[in-house]
Amino acid sequence: MNANGGSSLRLPQSELTFGLAMMFISVIFSPIIDIFSKLAAATVPPAEVTAARFILQALFALPIMAMRGQWGVWSWRRSGVHAIRAGVLTLSMVSFVTTLQVMEVADAIAIFFVEPIILTVLSSIFLKETIGWRRYTACAVGFFGAMLIIQPSFQEVGFVALLPVVTAFCIAVYVMITRVVSHSEDASSMQFQTGIWGVVFSLILLALGRATGIAILGSVVPDPTATLYLLGVGVSAAITGILTVYAYRAAPASMLAPLQYFEIVSATIFGWLVFDNFPDAIKWLGILIIIGSGLYILWRERRFASKPVSDTSETAFTP
Repeated sequence: MNANGGSSLRLPQSELTFGLAMMFISVIFSPIIDIFSKLAAATVPPAEVTAARFILQALFALPIMAMRGQWGVWSWRRSGVHAIRAGVLTLSMVSFVTTLQVMEVADAIAIFFVEPIILTVLSSIFLKETIGWRRYTACAVGFFGAMLIIQPSFQEVGFVALLPVVTAFCIAVYVMITRVVSHSEDASSMQFQTGIWGVVFSLILLALGRATGIAILGSVVPDPTATLYLLGVGVSAAITGILTVYAYRAAPASMLAPLQYFEIVSATIFGWLVFDNFPDAIKWLGILIIIGSGLYILWRERRFASKPVSDTSETAFTP
């Protein structure tokens, strides 16, 4: 037993490496969700983009669950946990898609990257994960690099620039819960249940939008091009979501958090390729800082992978 009352265990290096690899792949391709979301949001309200994502996410996981005979994993007790995950994820996506309507993808993601810092603090408080000063420093350095990329201007977009912070907090909560339940549930099952609950919450928001006339909660009939964009949102979200679940099953959240900064690198590249937003010298400096921070975390965690890592999946938050 450790000082916090949870058990301790030694995670195999192969398991940690697998978790790091899954997270790296996930964050590299994650901005594809945002690229498709921004394209769709030009003609489709954010709440409808969110609903499309969850519907397709659930449909994507449905055949996988059927083939693996996992219908028995559904229970009201666990569904409550997935409802919470879906609720914060729904709020996060509506907030972020609203941001993408007026901001570039890389800029919005850069503001969002207060999330690893929030996650690190929440993991320390609620999951009792051991956080050293080097890891905190790496997060801070990565955040500094993110700020060099974004060069935020609240004068241009106003309060909308704060919405990625709302997204960041929601995702930190989502990831923390995912870290816990991923030990005892299958990745496709988790994606399916989150998708189902996400559809429920999204439909509620769409109904609210119809009743109140709030633009971001409205609904339209998408044209064929927008439909393809919505399909891209759902498929890419389902794939990256499953990769993330496997990552958090294999490695601690506080270890994986700094790797998420690589998402800004890929977001910048995709933004350049799709929207012709080529980074200036300051943004390239920020990218180099982020890469350096991430590589340092990879090196350090591989070197000290044999050290005990607190596992409080059964004591800190029981689903």
